[in-house]
Amino acid sequence: MDLSTVMDRLAIDDLVTEYAVAVDDGDWTAYRALFTDDGRADYRSSGGIEGPVSEVAVWMADAVARFSVRQHLIVNRRVSIEDLGGWPGDRAEVRADYVCPMRLGPDEDLVSGGRYAFALARTGGGWRLRGVVVEERWRRGPG
Repeated sequence: MDLSTVMDRLAIDDLVTEYAVAVDDGDWTAYRALFTDDGRADYRSSGGIEGPVSEVAVWMADAVARFSVRQHLIVNRRVSIEDLGGWPGDRAEVRADYVCPMRLGPDEDLVSGGRYAFALARTGGGWRLRGVVVEERWRRGPG
């Protein structure tokens, strides 16, 4: 693996981590900044919406406000960078599993798990998300 591919993989890993942190911290400005201008997100499998990130961020802010604590754990990241004849291209995909415990009240938790599909593009400002699709596979607790 060449150095540019290693650097791309590290930058992509950082982007996925920043996504989790932005959602967990409720930093919707940072969340929007992680996406390309035409970026989209799809949370329908977990009861949410699908659409442009500007609309989804507004929905997310409202939807997660009832949870006093959120902690996305995104693991088993499988990164696939476009291959242009041995050189990394400007598109990538990440498939990753997640577990997300959230606190509703003093004795009330919701935990869900599933898989993310991230589509990424290299931009002048670095790697950005073109799309995020959540495939919730299980849920425990209210909701």
